[in-house]
Amino acid sequence: MFTGIVLAVGRIAAVQPRGGDCRLSIDTGKLPLQDCALGDSIAVNGVCLTAVELAEHRFSADVSNETLSRTTLSQAKAGRPVNLELALTPSSRLGGHIVSGHVDGIGQILEKRADGRSWRFKFKAPDSLAKYIAEKGSICIDGISLTVNSVDGATFAVNIVPHTLQETTLGHAEVGDRVNLEVDLLARYLERLMQGDAAARGRGSITEALLHDAGFIQ
Repeated sequence: MFTGIVLAVGRIAAVQPRGGDCRLSIDTGKLPLQDCALGDSIAVNGVCLTAVELAEHRFSADVSNETLSRTTLSQAKAGRPVNLELALTPSSRLGGHIVSGHVDGIGQILEKRADGRSWRFKFKAPDSLAKYIAEKGSICIDGISLTVNSVDGATFAVNIVPHTLQETTLGHAEVGDRVNLEVDLLARYLERLMQGDAAARGRGSITEALLHDAGFIQ
């Protein structure tokens, strides 16, 4: 588990093809690795990866075809900056929101404009994720815990304060860039729970009929 509070911006040092998938080596910058052990989880642009090699300022992780197919790590190249976060511990402050590091889809930056000392970003999410994104709810973008300011269909906007611009890759993000999205964990489970027994029969997701049967609409 993570919080979406980025601890450092690292860089991809190498991408090594390995039998159909790949191994990434990542220079960790100021991320403290002294308490990390082999097998620990580290979030890379919001993707939970397992450390299989550790050095003083570098770790390596294997990336499966499943992860490559669902995240922007399929575009990983040496030198690319990445947001890094160590896994949550019982004594950590939960400064963001509960993040699993399991990416739900890939979004794209539609707009970026100055707003005082902050910047407002507009993103397009996959249509299948729109139902999980709510105004003033939480969303994780490339591993960054952010508050949704507004929603219009599958398009949503967030405000990025100067500290976040300085300490994450969003400071150099441009319109058209693709980003990893993880919706709020509770929203995903709530949808499944509302299906009740129908979930075992594979009857799809939330529908108007289901909401009516559950008493949420008349």
